[in-house]
Amino acid sequence: MPTKKEDKDKKKEPAKAKKTETKEKKVTAKKKVSEDTAETAEKELKAMEAVEEDELAGGAAAKGGSFISTVGRRKTSIARVRLIKNGKGLITVNGKPYDKYFTTFELRDTVTSPLKTAGQEGAVDVSAKVVGGGIRGQADAVRHGISRALLQLNPTYRKALKKLGFLKRDARKKERKKFGLKGARRAPQWSKR
Repeated sequence: MPTKKEDKDKKKEPAKAKKTETKEKKVTAKKKVSEDTAETAEKELKAMEAVEEDELAGGAAAKGGSFISTVGRRKTSIARVRLIKNGKGLITVNGKPYDKYFTTFELRDTVTSPLKTAGQEGAVDVSAKVVGGGIRGQADAVRHGISRALLQLNPTYRKALKKLGFLKRDARKKERKKFGLKGARRAPQWSKR
């Protein structure tokens, strides 16, 4: 006749088997997840290498003095723009392709509009470094810098760019809050009593 201790051991054995099965499942799941992350990391690495190659090609083209450097501003954003002559139409912003950096169609259109106006979409490359402000201000700053560079490339673009307002440094920005007020001009609510 089995003792109480033997009964307990028999009950524990299936539980131990279940625990080892769940551990094995977790290990295989972790392996699958790590394989997936490895694949995505590899894809991202390839994309980054492609961007770096494009930048190196742009830098090699720029070494001969074949680029125009300008600064564009909007609100609190500042963009340092390099317009590389004899390019393929590549636009990079802070080391990323511009369509990855500016995710909406409106912002992408804002950035490319001076090139479309001048008819230089596929003829030049643009490399920009932007700091400060929000994403919309940064897009406008890049547009301003590209417009200034195109003007240095060919002064005949001035009339078309000026008509669309691309050469104007739009200085409007948020007014500072004043002490004693709730906002820039908003006064506290008046109470009669």
